[in-house]
Amino acid sequence: MTNISLTIKDKTYHASLLDNAATQRLLTLLPLTISMSDFHHNEKYHTLDTSLPTQHEAVETIQSGDLMLYGSDTIVLFYESFSTPYTYTRLGHLIDDHGLRETLGHGDVTVTIAQAE
Repeated sequence: MTNISLTIKDKTYHASLLDNAATQRLLTLLPLTISMSDFHHNEKYHTLDTSLPTQHEAVETIQSGDLMLYGSDTIVLFYESFSTPYTYTRLGHLIDDHGLRETLGHGDVTVTIAQAE
């Protein structure tokens, strides 16, 4: 597994990426600073200018800290756990999501994603 960092405001979270075609392509785009918008008060998302390879699966349950790809171009960071009928390509998961909801806040947030050192 490859580790990345997500810097949100003054806090840095670390995530472990799965080894799949989508994460391999995502790594070539890093570092990446994106504006993520809130959706349903349980996730932040950003639509990329490029598509990533997909491996859609019915995940059934989302966990806070999950990092997924919706469709082929939308990165989603979840900050609530819940059941879902939607399909995603799994990218990875935050190693520690403590305080994530508070850090993300309401509305849009700027997130910098980089390979962890």
